[in-house]
Amino acid sequence: MPSSISQSCVPPKFVPSTKALQTTSSSLLSLSFRPHSWLCAFGARRNLRRTSRTSILAVLNDAITVGHLTIADHEGTHYYGHYRKGCNDVQLQVVNDNFWTRILLSGDLGFSEAYMIGDVEVSDLRSAMNLWLDNQSGMEATLSSTVSKISSAVSGLYNNLLGQTQSQARLNVIASYDQSNELFKAFLSKEMMYSCALWGDAEGGVRGDLESGPFPGDLESAQRRKIHHVLRKARVKPGHRILEFGSGWGGLAIEAALSYGCEVDTLTLSIEQKKLAEERIKKAGLEKHIRVHLLDYREIPAEFEKAFDAFVSIEMLEHVGSKYYPLYFKLVDFALKSTCATVVISASTFPESRYSGYQAEDFMRRYMWPNSCLPSATALITAAQTASEGRFTLEGVENHAAHYPRTLREWGRRLDANLTQDLVARDYPGLRDRADYDAFKRKWQYLFAYAGAGFAKGYITCHMLTFIRPNDTPEPCD
Repeated sequence: MPSSISQSCVPPKFVPSTKALQTTSSSLLSLSFRPHSWLCAFGARRNLRRTSRTSILAVLNDAITVGHLTIADHEGTHYYGHYRKGCNDVQLQVVNDNFWTRILLSGDLGFSEAYMIGDVEVSDLRSAMNLWLDNQSGMEATLSSTVSKISSAVSGLYNNLLGQTQSQARLNVIASYDQSNELFKAFLSKEMMYSCALWGDAEGGVRGDLESGPFPGDLESAQRRKIHHVLRKARVKPGHRILEFGSGWGGLAIEAALSYGCEVDTLTLSIEQKKLAEERIKKAGLEKHIRVHLLDYREIPAEFEKAFDAFVSIEMLEHVGSKYYPLYFKLVDFALKSTCATVVISASTFPESRYSGYQAEDFMRRYMWPNSCLPSATALITAAQTASEGRFTLEGVENHAAHYPRTLREWGRRLDANLTQDLVARDYPGLRDRADYDAFKRKWQYLFAYAGAGFAKGYITCHMLTFIRPNDTPEPCD
């Protein structure tokens, strides 16, 4: 799950308005050319907050046509859209007036920051994300990229305009933490799969948690289904050798060796993940069958040439970047046998209409996966065909996007139930500060709601692609 483009990541950017530009650009320009006016600070910041508030509230008059939004702050309460029974009704309580400036200067990134540090309280985060996506057409009609138009004037002044506050320091803290194994244990299933599960009838399908559940073990069942689905698509058999880019914590590799009798070489760049994966592999008695390499995929050894029967990669391609798609598939082609070999890759993707090789910074790229880049299914198919010089044939395309919102909801419930301050403070002593810990936890809550709305509304997709060698067949048919 990662990030956005000239359009944006998940969901589309909440960018400021042309109205806001008209009312604030001259003020911002004057601030940038008269440095002492913002260094002496308070008055300028107060004026900017007021201007930001007025501009944003004016924009919402035209933008909200689906659902109902209530925004309250110390100056009053404002209502947008049309309330009716059963509609998506969202309430925002502005706690700190810096909220308005964050939205004006940083759009959806600013909203995420305001939420994480408590500058705004939201009645229901998932509903707020849905409200934005439901009103995208109205937003686009009234909103434009003010930030890009004024960025040259305010570049480097963001913190000065907001002030070097404890809140700003807190955002720097939570952005700098790598994620520990203990954190992921708090919300992942026993298989430790940090990717989209596949929900079946046994778990009530993709809405089973909302309609009849959730029940203990649902996530484990759905993740096991996903692993076995991938391995069946890879057509693995006892004795087959599998290459995996992106080990995670070894969940797929362990199942491939244990249930299918395969040999697995799996690559990771995470020291902590490698350590835990090897502990899990040893506990399963599979050390002779699985090798975990702390290795960049671009550095696979010469002895890997034509050595593997199957290649799998589950939600790792988001971190490759469009520039390297050709090299990625060249190396997959290099490592796979020339006949009867299969490629299975899964990735969060953008629909083709929203895909670009350039993806701008947003919440995902700032606080979750720096430098990540969501591909599109077409971009990957084209890269695979071109890089392999026709030695890959597309065998199957699946879109699992409908399965991701429930996966994210399940993770969110487990995070709320299992994550404690003491648990994360063992790895990150700085999170013994309660406010820092609260911001850290809200970062993950925001991620699950943010991404879940994007998948549910079709602004992000999740594709699984299968390739085989030319003149091969997926299964005997005569």
